[in-house]
Amino acid sequence: MNVHGKLPELDRRRFIQSLLCGAASSAAISCRHLPEPEEYQSGAPIQRLLFVSNGRSYIMNSDGSGPGRFDFDMPNQVTWQPSAFFPDGRRILFLSMEERRDGPGRPFETFYTQTPTHLWVYDLETESLWEVANRDRMSVFYTPALILNEGRLLVQVVRDGVGQLFTMNLDGTEARPFTQPGEGLPYGCNLAPDGQRIAFHLASPSGYQIWTSDLEGGSRTLIAGDPDQLYFGPVWSPDSQWLTYQACRYREDPGHDWADVCVNRADGSDPRFLTQGQAHWFGATYGGPEQRGGGSNMLSWTLDGSILFSRKLPGSKVPWEYQANRPDTDHFNRDYKPELAVGGTEICRLNPATGKITQLSAGGPGVWDCRATESPDANQIVFCRAGTGHMPGIWSMKPNGSEAHLLTPSFAEHGADHPRWLPLRK
Repeated sequence: MNVHGKLPELDRRRFIQSLLCGAASSAAISCRHLPEPEEYQSGAPIQRLLFVSNGRSYIMNSDGSGPGRFDFDMPNQVTWQPSAFFPDGRRILFLSMEERRDGPGRPFETFYTQTPTHLWVYDLETESLWEVANRDRMSVFYTPALILNEGRLLVQVVRDGVGQLFTMNLDGTEARPFTQPGEGLPYGCNLAPDGQRIAFHLASPSGYQIWTSDLEGGSRTLIAGDPDQLYFGPVWSPDSQWLTYQACRYREDPGHDWADVCVNRADGSDPRFLTQGQAHWFGATYGGPEQRGGGSNMLSWTLDGSILFSRKLPGSKVPWEYQANRPDTDHFNRDYKPELAVGGTEICRLNPATGKITQLSAGGPGVWDCRATESPDANQIVFCRAGTGHMPGIWSMKPNGSEAHLLTPSFAEHGADHPRWLPLRK
């Protein structure tokens, strides 16, 4: 990272992976009336999750029933992706992008962030869509980082290749800088459950660091920083007292395939590596020559204070081999070598107090499990599973790992990825 906050090769690749977790307008959507699972017809809250498939966003019930696709009919918008949920469980913040401005003869570093983006709120109950953060725009390129409260957002703004976070009203007015140019690129933001602090990683001139701050970027605390480690993806514990994050030895692993699981108290004290040997699958990649995918595989907490992570089987090597000795022009930069693939990954539960690791999923060699996340009622864990050379599907299991089964069989061709639970409806 240079001192002006521009995106060199390592930072651009991580940043692009992170983008892959006004007046009311009409919105066409094909998933209006999801059938309710039988167990919810008694009036209990319906649990739903979002996922993506082939570049489109979907919603389904927790038992896999009723998957419906979001089809927003807005001019010039090429891609849509969900970015955050309002606490009421019925409104979703979406990011849309117009046709990308980079491409052949137009380098990513210069032209990608010249692509106009737009932020929208969609109401699942009223089926209405309206644009936000569209007043007093500072740049054509906005990406949402967090919903701070009912009236304020934290937004990544890139101007002249320099990334900076701003807090702003929902309509975009009263923008205030959260970070300053020259500090490095801040992203990977996570709001504490008590709503008091924000954790984020900063691609600084001194390397990737973990910080916390108040809601306006002040009162900062350095949680983790070491020029030999790429610290990434802080996530608050349910009681807002701890942070878990990843530590990748990027000099030895330029593709960021693997990392270790770390934990700290919220004040920066008591730092611990909970795994050794780069045990977690960090830069998840999957698919085959015809269709491929990937993106940072984040850690997650369970309500009882455990951490879910993707543990590699001994000696594992992914089929998509990162090519460190050539320029990265597509933010993937890997060659498919299935004949060299070894092992796989499994979902495990880690007790941060004792260090005990409990295996949950058990796909075995040639199976790659990732993106585990617990349901709001703590009765279900969903995760992604991909066989070597195949796109992932979304699976479900009980908290103890039993009754594992595929939720998305109809999406086998293109795969299903990035499951995210909606908050329970209020």
